Amino acid sequence: MQVKNALMGAAVLLAFGAIQQAHAGPTLDAIKDRGQIRCGVNTGLAGFSIPDAQGNWTGLDVDVCRAIAAAVFGDANAVDFIPLNAQQRFTALQSGEVDVLSRNTTWTLTRDASLGLHFAPTTFYDGQGFMVPTDLGVTSALELDGAEICVQPGTTTELNLADYFRANNMEFTAVVIEGFEQSLDTFFSGRCQVYTTDVSGLAAIIANDAPDPDAYIILPEVISKEPLGPSVRRGDDEWFAIVKWTVYAMIEAEEKGVTSENASEMRANSTDPTVQRLLGASGNMGELLGVGQDWGYNIITQVGNYGEVFERNVGPNTPLRLPRGDNDLWTRGGLMYAMPIR
Repeated sequence: MQVKNALMGAAVLLAFGAIQQAHAGPTLDAIKDRGQIRCGVNTGLAGFSIPDAQGNWTGLDVDVCRAIAAAVFGDANAVDFIPLNAQQRFTALQSGEVDVLSRNTTWTLTRDASLGLHFAPTTFYDGQGFMVPTDLGVTSALELDGAEICVQPGTTTELNLADYFRANNMEFTAVVIEGFEQSLDTFFSGRCQVYTTDVSGLAAIIANDAPDPDAYIILPEVISKEPLGPSVRRGDDEWFAIVKWTVYAMIEAEEKGVTSENASEMRANSTDPTVQRLLGASGNMGELLGVGQDWGYNIITQVGNYGEVFERNVGPNTPLRLPRGDNDLWTRGGLMYAMPIR
């Protein structure tokens, strides 16, 4: 019996040791050798990923990349942003051109099951809508029978458009333009009466690209579910875990009231066990992920919690003027919910 108990105890210790052992994985090893994370982003979508005249990238998707860099390197600027159009994005991730795709990309069954990708937690809950000139006199998408509609190929937008019109026994002509800027030029020149994409994208277009923002409206119908978030290649669970828990750390920080301004004070003084683990004051969460003990602290102090990222990039005080809505915390009626950090 003593021998049996000793063997069982040794097995428990070995299992515990295996749990504690962090394996970096090939993607993280390559990233550390390179000194940067290569992050695929949109070529230019206000509020999500857009460069300024000096080539500095900003946006919600950009901040997700910066948060991952903060977790891995302790430096949110250790990112190489790779602009990708809708057709390039998946190939770039599959081929290893980028380490993570953070490019307003919808999580669907087909993409999840057939493209060799893992989707990390959703960072923006969206839905597809329609934009029209105000002088068209249309107030509902159900009035668009026979319309010419600009849409980008290789997107869920194109499929949703066909499904919606078929379901409502309406006809339309798709004006398919591959390049984002070219598709906008086509719409603003009047070659199509309607432009369709995610509602957040329509708000960004009106705020940033429309020659006269007051000349266009977004119709009230939202015709799809578009959960947007980062994705990584399958086959490297360690890297997937880092990306996944980076997003959860930002959401958990907002729920616990940890901000970029008070994170240092809370790390020193908070008695909340979750806050202590999140900020590296206790536990070994960083070790389990294969990053530093301060991974969560670096994310929050250098990039912010999820609420700060939302408000800075797309919130009511930005040109996009988007409400939190579904992107609010679950404790306030939204869908943002972090898995337990313990």
